Amino acid sequence: MITGDALLLRPWREADAAELVRVQRGDAALRRWTGAAVDDEAAALAWIAGQARGWETGDRLGFAVVAADARNCAAEEGELLGHIALKDVLSGDGRAEVGYWTAARARGRGVAPRALTALTGWAFGRGLTRLELLHEMDNTASCRVALKSGYERAGVLPAAPPEFPLDGCLHACRPGA
Repeated sequence: MITGDALLLRPWREADAAELVRVQRGDAALRRWTGAAVDDEAAALAWIAGQARGWETGDRLGFAVVAADARNCAAEEGELLGHIALKDVLSGDGRAEVGYWTAARARGRGVAPRALTALTGWAFGRGLTRLELLHEMDNTASCRVALKSGYERAGVLPAAPPEFPLDGCLHACRPGA
């Protein structure tokens, strides 16, 4: 678990399935940027199982981002605000990629930069030396989050259709930056 700035980042659990469906259902922006399609509890449970497999292998560490305060921090409960993950953690070169999404109800409340800042500090405290964040060029909200969280622009990656139809903006962060 990671705590920071009224947020709790904790591993996903099966009990999150119904809320995950509520958050994702009908959120066109979330589907556009993530490609996620969690429309029912079975899909949510499969997605959560995938997050658990990432923890088991150590290669992908996914966290549910929930609202926290002095009362709910220890109980690991709170309003589901989003998801954040470290990907390709076992690359062997001290690097990992960061990915995240926020629930529609959490957008504009500073959740993404607060979660990213907390995860970044946690990751660097565990020996990672470079974190990268990639978003499509027209995702200006993710660009703002990256810059606000200390991730500098590091380049442009060319589109790779069909999975990545648009050029991508690469941001990077190093400890102490």
